[in-house]
Amino acid sequence: MALLGQILFVIALVFGFGFFARNVKKLVRNIRLGKEIDRNDKPKERFANMARVALGQSKMVKRPIAGFLHIVVYVGFVIINIEVLEIIIDGIFGTHRIFSFLGTTYDVLIGSFEVLAFLVFLGVVIFWIRRNVVRIKRFWANEMTGWPKNDANNILYFEMILMVFFLLMNAADFQLQTLGADHYASEAGIVGSFPISQFLVPLIDGLSISTLIIVERTAWWLHILGILFFLNYLYYSKHLHILLAFPNTYYAKLKPQGEFDNLEAVKKEVELMMDPNADPFAAPDASAEAEEPEKFGASDVQDLNWVQLLNSYTCTECGRCTSECPANQTGKKLSPRKIMMDTRDRLEEVGVNIDTNKGEFKEDGKQLLNDYITKEELWACTTCNACVEACPIGIDPLSIILEMRRYLVMEESAAPNELNIAMGNIENNGAPWPYNQMDRLNWAEEK
Repeated sequence: MALLGQILFVIALVFGFGFFARNVKKLVRNIRLGKEIDRNDKPKERFANMARVALGQSKMVKRPIAGFLHIVVYVGFVIINIEVLEIIIDGIFGTHRIFSFLGTTYDVLIGSFEVLAFLVFLGVVIFWIRRNVVRIKRFWANEMTGWPKNDANNILYFEMILMVFFLLMNAADFQLQTLGADHYASEAGIVGSFPISQFLVPLIDGLSISTLIIVERTAWWLHILGILFFLNYLYYSKHLHILLAFPNTYYAKLKPQGEFDNLEAVKKEVELMMDPNADPFAAPDASAEAEEPEKFGASDVQDLNWVQLLNSYTCTECGRCTSECPANQTGKKLSPRKIMMDTRDRLEEVGVNIDTNKGEFKEDGKQLLNDYITKEELWACTTCNACVEACPIGIDPLSIILEMRRYLVMEESAAPNELNIAMGNIENNGAPWPYNQMDRLNWAEEK
């Protein structure tokens, strides 16, 4: 029976990690659909940014209550899962608390895990109350319906259940050790420290050893299977940021906010125009293959760069960007969070298209522009960078908005009338106002 359990455990482990590896491969494939961009410069600055923002949670704590709770849940959940290593070894080899030879150190570790598990449970309950009872406005925006709303609550319920199984497993284990059950009792006495789970013992006090073993094994199995399920759920959830926050902050833009990038295609055209020796009418090299002109800006996810696509997968849907957006605050349709969610949804749709067509994308008559993100949303943006500054993990919705605006202006000549008037005035008058250059200083002569 024990051998059967070990075999089933190995099968579950292989399937769980195998499915996760498959999803990671698909994730990398989708991100690589984006255009190439060099973000390997200044490695020291990038590592420092990653350590400060992703690991140190420096931007999370700008909102102290949520920031502190997030740190507790994040650190606690990560540290508790160190015990998963022991569970995996015990599951494969049929041992019991294989690291107990560490003695006092082991007691301190188990005790710390239990305290953290309790704090994680408490933090998640507070998060649930903030979301569902207090109903903080940014959690209930128009885009937070259906799956996005359910996903947030699913994770909270799941984390609570995992912590309960962990503590119940330890409580049953503690009781079995106390009763001297075979395979659980040790000559060294009680193995491990159980400062929290010992208070759960009254719930199972009086049960027979055989029943306690069922309780302990059930909690043990549900805890490890739950962790494997959680690992694979991440790909379909906003909580993918648990893994992607680190590369996302490493590859974040280091240039000052507000500094615009030049389009290389436009730069080449200007250089050609400024070169007195260049012949714009020269026939192309007959031996060279004719290249399709590069698209200006972006109308679909393949037109964005891979860092922008990484941003879309990393979005936590926390809504800090939207709550800080002045356009959104004044009732405009723009929500930077929705920009990132729409980009990710379209990218997933493209990925499914590629999977369905055996590795090749077939035109589906859709694109990110208009089918997901409207022109009204794009032109509502004031380019103030508030959303970029607010994001706790360095996501840049503004860069996507600007690329799509470039497409509208340079490919479709679809700028708003007000902007067309301003650009016409700049071309004719050297300023965005409808005054002749000769009349600019007339105001100074007025008495």
